[in-house]
This record gives sequence, structure tokens and C-alpha cells, in this order.
Amino acid sequence: MTANKGLLGLNEPQRAAAEHIHGPVLILAGAGTGKTRVVTTRIAGMLYNDIPASQILAVTFTNKAANEMRERVGTMVEEGMAKDTTICTFHSLCVRVLRSCIERLGYKKTFTIYTQSDQIGLLKRIIVRKLGKDESLDPKMANMMISQAKNSGQPVSDQEDALIAEVYRTYQKELKALNAVDFDDLMILAVRALEENPDVRKEWQRKFRFIMVDEFQDTNHLQMSLLRNLVGPEQNVCVVGDDDQSIYGWRGADITNILDFERFFPNPKVIKLEENYRSTNRILRLANSLIRHNIDRREKTLWSSRGEGEKIRLVSMPDAETEAEWIVAEILECHRIDRRKYDDIAIQFRMNSQSRLLEEALREAEVPYKLIGGQSFYERREIKDVLAYLNLFLNHDDDVSLLRVIGTPSRGIGQGTIALATQFSIDHQISIFETLNDFEFLATLTKRAQNAIEAFCDFLHRYSDSAHTDSANYATMTEELLKEIEYSDFLKKNCKTPEEVDMRRRNVAELIEGMHHHIEKSKRGLRGFLDSVSLAQDKEDKDDDGGEGVSLITMHAAKGLEFAVSFIVGVEDGILPHSRSIEEGTRDEERRLFYVGITRAMEDLTITWCHSRRRYGDNLPCQASSFFRELNKEEIDESDHEELASAPVEEAVAEDYFEQMKQMLSG
Repeated sequence: MTANKGLLGLNEPQRAAAEHIHGPVLILAGAGTGKTRVVTTRIAGMLYNDIPASQILAVTFTNKAANEMRERVGTMVEEGMAKDTTICTFHSLCVRVLRSCIERLGYKKTFTIYTQSDQIGLLKRIIVRKLGKDESLDPKMANMMISQAKNSGQPVSDQEDALIAEVYRTYQKELKALNAVDFDDLMILAVRALEENPDVRKEWQRKFRFIMVDEFQDTNHLQMSLLRNLVGPEQNVCVVGDDDQSIYGWRGADITNILDFERFFPNPKVIKLEENYRSTNRILRLANSLIRHNIDRREKTLWSSRGEGEKIRLVSMPDAETEAEWIVAEILECHRIDRRKYDDIAIQFRMNSQSRLLEEALREAEVPYKLIGGQSFYERREIKDVLAYLNLFLNHDDDVSLLRVIGTPSRGIGQGTIALATQFSIDHQISIFETLNDFEFLATLTKRAQNAIEAFCDFLHRYSDSAHTDSANYATMTEELLKEIEYSDFLKKNCKTPEEVDMRRRNVAELIEGMHHHIEKSKRGLRGFLDSVSLAQDKEDKDDDGGEGVSLITMHAAKGLEFAVSFIVGVEDGILPHSRSIEEGTRDEERRLFYVGITRAMEDLTITWCHSRRRYGDNLPCQASSFFRELNKEEIDESDHEELASAPVEEAVAEDYFEQMKQMLSG
């Protein structure tokens, strides 16, 4: 047995968490307490204790987190030692389970995973069919309601709206007919497969004898069910999380999973990580003073050896416009006088709508910024086109993909013919591809349309042979496909500017480059690649677009990040806590969200609120957040904008500023 070098430099609780391998373990990791290091050191320790890598499973929520964890473990052990360790997301784990046994649930092993846009496309067609083209039911809203029902375990019959219940039932029926599942189904079906098949359950329990779950406070009841089915009789399960950072209740996260952990796994070893390596003590004492007002929580108190730090500024503003301008002025001073990089600065807010004025003020001052979020790479039009072709080669019954590619580019099959084929498939309960090969349907078409359909079906069969061969180079196949269909010319005809053509061509080239990379590291063929793409589109993986700049970010999206300088804006009743929180009973979660926002700051924290905001053209009065009453006043320097604006500029700051201005003008 070789020593685990990762243990060097760990504090006592971190070391205990890393070394306690057997039996149930609950690690309560406060904000900034080095939990990732503990988790990776723990995995490395298991490997050095001669636990086979293939028996270790670590589960987290995003592909980004899983990749980072995998890379860090790889640097902590000898080369190749961690190769067989499974570090993945919940959804990726469920795909593995289902690929091994989904036939027992009435599906084929070659099932397709529907992304959100695929789901909405299917729902659009169902809604039009059920209610007509003028029906006002929004497919995106229907998709959200169906997802909520699935995650809450609410039966269809319990839906108050009979219309959505009918759409829900039809949607599930058609998904099954298409041999497709959506993201929510991955979890539901995996749990069902394990619960209904004891032999399958025992097989997976034997496979993974040591299980770890990161960000455990964000798990929902389905994820807990999955965990309970995977954990074997030895109960070697370790969960890591912080109930004080449980901020996703609105999308199904169940805080009782961490609060009542002992109910699920009796007599666990409970370890608290309270030494914070991120923030100053003033910031931490402010956060502690706020969060202790939540009654249902596991007691912990963050502290730091980084020193006291500056007091937290709490500044009132006359209105949102002034708030935005003042913050940008502060950022400029931070950058020019204090030599802070823009990347070290963040502006946090409760709602996305708060970013507009801030963006305008930043643009006006020519301060670079990045709005965290944006369109996913895999949601771009040209990428979805290529992926639709590849999905269709593997599953001819995938109606969503077929409808996307049949006219992309045009191949002599008109919209009228497509509409007739869609209706025929509905009437006869078959896929559109089967319809295109049905003699009864073909007999209703012109000879020209029949020839075009025959050519299209021959084209699909030709590429399907390669697509189903695991050893085939699907990257090269895709390049040949795009040349054959003259996709580059199609883009040129359908883009508004040469810049757009160039951007979309580069995106397609990037996709093919990703395929080549996947071929090098995986032997799972095209199906494995498409599975990884579907999983990469998880809504938790919307990262920023990169580049230097101030981060504009919601407090929900800021979780897990840190910034030397942070501004939290618009902290008013109705915004934070949100107006819905009282009627929905989620005020504790709003408090946790504010706590998360505060603990993102490393050195300097400023909190602002406005006396009024413009709504619907009128200036409406605002009240300071009721959370302010819970903050430790000894850590706060409270002021208002008028007071700050009239204060004389410090002589040293002024001299420094004018000296820099002279240098800029002369240089």
C-alpha cells in the first residue's frame, strides 16, 4: 500500500472525511471549505488501499464537475490507477443502467435520448393534433409541467388541468412508440428497473461497493431512491453537501435527504468541514448571522484563517439606474486604482431581468462583461441539424430527427407531402419512416414525390450500415455526409451575413473535431458519442461564453464560484426574498440563496438596494430586504448614495487616479 499524498496539508476534519472509507458517512461541507479536495483525496485513498477502481462510483450533477473530479483524481494517483473508476453524473449513470436492462421495461436497447428541444417539437405536434393550430397551450410550459410531475412522482390523474393530463399521456405513449426517453425518464426508468428486478439490483450493488455523492443537498426523491437501490448491504456510502446551500427546491431538490440522512442510512459518521479557505472572517460572520435564522438546518459555523478583512458595505440607492451607474463606477475604480482584473469581479442578482440596466451601464463605460449562461453549443441550429442526421441513422423511427432533416437541405419532398406523411403515421400508429415505405401511402403521391422519397430512404439505409458499426469512424462518415448533401452551400443560402456563415461552419467543424476526440478515448461508437452529447445538454451545464470581463450572474448560477470582489444588487423585499416565497413557504430557501451570494465573496463585498424601481413606466417605491434585520450590524458599513456622492475623494486615490490618466494619455 502506497501513502496517499493528497492527505498532506488537510486539516483534521478534512483528513477524517478522506480516511473514513467504510459504512455510511455524511460530510457537511460548508461554503469554501475545500470539499472537492476532500472528495478526490478520499477516492485516491481508496485506490491506495487496494480497493479495485471498478468498484468505486462517484456521482455529481454536471459533466463539468465530473470531468474536473476525474482529472484531479488522475493527478493524485499513479498513471492508469484510476482508469476504471466511474465518476459521472446521475443521468449518465442512469443511461448505463438502462443500456444494460431496459428491455425488461418494454424498450429496445437502442433507445434514443430526447433533448429539451426534441421534447418541445414532439409536444408541439401533439398539441396541434389534439387542439388545432390556434390553441394557446405553450409547448414549453407543457414540457415544464410534465417534467415537474415526473420529478415529484405525481400521477397523471392528479393533474388539475385535464388538457395537460391528456397531452402528458399522449406524449409518454408516443415517446415509448418512438423507443425514446427524455431526461426525466432516465431517472424514473432506472429506479424502476432496479426496484422491479432484484437480480439487476444485486448486480449493480456488486459492481459498485463504494459510492460517493457530491452536492447531496441538491438531490431529489428520485435520486435518493436511485442511491438507496445502488447501495449494497455493506452500506459503503458517502455523501457530501451543505444544507445551508440547498437552493434548488423550486426544481425538486429535497433538503430532507441531507437533514434526515440517518433515516435512510442508520448510524452514519457525521463530519463537519467549517474552516473556510475563501473568504475573510467579516464576510463569514455576516453569512453565519444570516443563516442561523433558518430553523431546519444542521448547525455549523464557518471561520477562516485569512484575517478579518474590510467591513461589508450596505448602500441604499435612489433608483435602479443610479445603482447600475454607481456600481460600474466602483468597478472602474477597482480596476484602475486597485489593479483588479475584471475577471475577479462579479455582480450578483436574484433575477435575470435585473441584468439589463447593468449591461447597458457596462457597455456605456466600455467595461467588458460576460452574462453567465447563453445558448448551449449543442442547441445551435447547425449542430442540431447534424445530430439529427446521426440520430436518424441509428433510429429510423425517430420522427423528430426525420422531420428536421428531410428538408435540410431540400431534396424534392415538399411540406405538403411531409404533412400527409405525418397525418398518415398518426392515423395508422406507425412512424413517419414506416409511412414513407408504406405502399398504401406511396400510392397517394405523384411519381416525382415517390422517387424523391425512395432516394431519401436509400440514402438513410446507406449511412445506417456504417452508423451501426462500432468500429466505424463516424467523424469521417459525417464529413462525407455533409459533402454529399452540400450542407456548406445550404448554410450559405440560409444565413444573413458572411460572418454568420463562417460562424456556423466553424461550429460544424468543432463538432466533427469533438467526434475525432471521442473516437480516441471511447470504443462505444456513434451511439456512445450521441449519448454523451445528450447528457452534455443537461440544463445544469450552461456555462459562460468565456473571455475576460466582469461576471453578471444570478445567485443560483453563482453557486460553486468565487470572486475577489462581489456586488449583490437589488436586495429588496419582493426581489430577495422573492414575493412568492411567503405564499409558497420558501422563505428559508431565499435566505439560503442570500447566504450563497454572500459566501461567493473572497475579500470585498458590497450589497445595494433601491428606494424605487421603474415598473411598467412608473417609479414604484421599494423596501429594503427584511433579511437586513438579521445581519450582524458590527460587520456592516451602512451608507446611502447621496452620502457617498458628496464625500470628498481621498487625496491619495485622486493622485493615483490622475497619475494613471496622464500615463494613459501619454501612452
